[in-house]
Amino acid sequence: MEADPPAQAHPSAAPPAAGGPATASDARLAGDAQRTRLVIDLDRAVEFHAFTLAEPYRVILDLPEVAFALRPESNQLKRGLVSAYRFGVFAPGKARMVLEVTGPVAIDKAFVLDPVDDQPARLVVDLVKTDPDTFARTAARSAAQRVAPPVTPIVPPEAGDARPVVVLDPGHGGIDSGTTGYSAFAEKNVVLETALAVRELLERSGAYRVVMTRSTDTFVPLGERVRIARAHRADLFVSFHADALARGEGQARGASVYTLAETASDADAAHLAEKENKADLIAGVDLSDETDEVAGILVDLAQRETRNFSALLARSLVGAMKSTVRFHRSPLKSAGFRVLRAHDVPSVLVEIGYMSSKEDLKLLTSPDGRGRIAESVVAGINQFFAQKASGLHAAADDKAAVPR
Repeated sequence: MEADPPAQAHPSAAPPAAGGPATASDARLAGDAQRTRLVIDLDRAVEFHAFTLAEPYRVILDLPEVAFALRPESNQLKRGLVSAYRFGVFAPGKARMVLEVTGPVAIDKAFVLDPVDDQPARLVVDLVKTDPDTFARTAARSAAQRVAPPVTPIVPPEAGDARPVVVLDPGHGGIDSGTTGYSAFAEKNVVLETALAVRELLERSGAYRVVMTRSTDTFVPLGERVRIARAHRADLFVSFHADALARGEGQARGASVYTLAETASDADAAHLAEKENKADLIAGVDLSDETDEVAGILVDLAQRETRNFSALLARSLVGAMKSTVRFHRSPLKSAGFRVLRAHDVPSVLVEIGYMSSKEDLKLLTSPDGRGRIAESVVAGINQFFAQKASGLHAAADDKAAVPR
């Protein structure tokens, strides 16, 4: 039996042309550390493709658009060869499920059963334990059939539009939910609503051309976010996130503003950058062919103008936001965030609060709270451009914002 065959749908599994997306109502695991089966219940059969990725070991299921209506505890399940799984939108019209596995596996069987009587359609994937060499061979065979990460079309400005370009980047999205609070709120939704509120205020002012890396609940790879900023020749880039501490890690609250640096300003900044830089892995993106651009980009970032303007933007935001949000201790921080690597664009990452803090969560999840945050962010952006126009740069010796 050939390991990891291309996962083809049952011939009768093609969904009807109309009726909206299929709905997934349940998911369950069965088996042990040698063989594990995943079963997903759907209201109709769908075509799908399954493949494997390494570093870390994962199994990816690419599907057409699916409405996931799984029980809340479904994404907490783990059994046998599967240590965790997640699901969500991967690209327009495409859904994805990512299975984290305990080691090298092969896809022994992957098929769809049509609905029968009162039984739903069932998508079935059987995994078996294998060795690293076999895993590598089968992963390479399936590479050509993978769904490419989404690419956002670039809309050029109207002729004569010389307004500054502001790129707003709501973190996470789609299959990557980000962190969660002590409730059902997901980071991806909180930061999207915040960024949309900022966009509304900026566009209402008429002073800026505003670009969003995403304006819906969809996944955008980190490198694509950087490409969007550079392709639009952005004058600044603001990425929005909301951190969280795991239960038992203590209490923390407050906002922070980060710039890019080769060496993190402190252990917390290093930990956060490491976590945020895993977004593409979480979504099942193959990074094996990605080149390491850090060294060259950080050399470019060392150019005084870009470095100082990023620091100036960070300081402007902290100054404007401090009357609205509580800041974490040492609010100006830095680390090697991949999303800040548009080396010719002043870029910051704003952690607007902690999803694990009940006080912060109350602010972040209320329209009034997000509105006040948005107003202060816009005030910081206005201050940045005013200071930039006056020739004021960030202090060259501002080690808190830009460590050497």
